[in-house]
Amino acid sequence: MEAMRPSWSDDRLDHLNYRVDEGFRLANEKSDRIEMSVGDLRIEMNHRLDRTENRFDRIEDRFDRLQQGIMIVGGGLVCSLIATLGGLFVSLN
Repeated sequence: MEAMRPSWSDDRLDHLNYRVDEGFRLANEKSDRIEMSVGDLRIEMNHRLDRTENRFDRIEDRFDRLQQGIMIVGGGLVCSLIATLGGLFVSLN
């Protein structure tokens, strides 16, 4: 194990300063790449969310049309039942 030096030379301090600066530069580059990747991911997720919302809108429209059809058929059945019961009531009297 190397003994501790009592003082740092200017060359060693310059070298340490360079290494620290280089480390921060590399960290900034990695951070920039991560930010770009996250930005791309956000764009992709927003695109997928829009597609999903469009699909749900289409499904909702189909359910609305189905509900309208059920109401029309149900209303027709109720009217037919009332007419049949009315006719039966009139024919029995």
